Amino acid sequence: MLVLYGSSRADGNSEQLAEKLIGNHKAERMYMREKRMADIEDRRHVPAGFEKKDDDYYEVLDRLMAHDTVIFVTPLYWYGMSGVMKRFVDRWSETLRDRKVPFRATMKEKTFYLVVTGGDNPKQKALPLVLQFQHICTFFGTEFGGYVIGEANEPGQIAGDREAMLLAEEMSGRL
Repeated sequence: MLVLYGSSRADGNSEQLAEKLIGNHKAERMYMREKRMADIEDRRHVPAGFEKKDDDYYEVLDRLMAHDTVIFVTPLYWYGMSGVMKRFVDRWSETLRDRKVPFRATMKEKTFYLVVTGGDNPKQKALPLVLQFQHICTFFGTEFGGYVIGEANEPGQIAGDREAMLLAEEMSGRL
């Protein structure tokens, strides 16, 4: 299992909720805030294709490819995923074009989960983000295992969202 933490804050609410979901399962953790991730330069229609960038995208991609279960963890930033998480997902267009990497076939073998926290009615306002991940999974044929949305703003506040904490614990039993 791979856990991709998309928060800019260490030990934030999203991370705490994700840790509840992970429970006692063995997991590799990657903190996207520690990774340099360049924006995508759309070269899908350029004959030469994409140019390899000198950043951490390929390291994170290799870890994604190596795991069957991936948990995406992000705060709800302006009603979407964090910027570093979005840059990573956007770069998948680059990998889809790379004929040496069996990206689409490998993605079909995975199960994705999503953990989101936010402070402005996230259980409603994060639903478009959930839908985005569902669409991504449909595109690849990846199984979408589920999601947990927690309500929290101030550090540590997620512990007070008993519903989200219980759902994460319940979902942990299905991992």
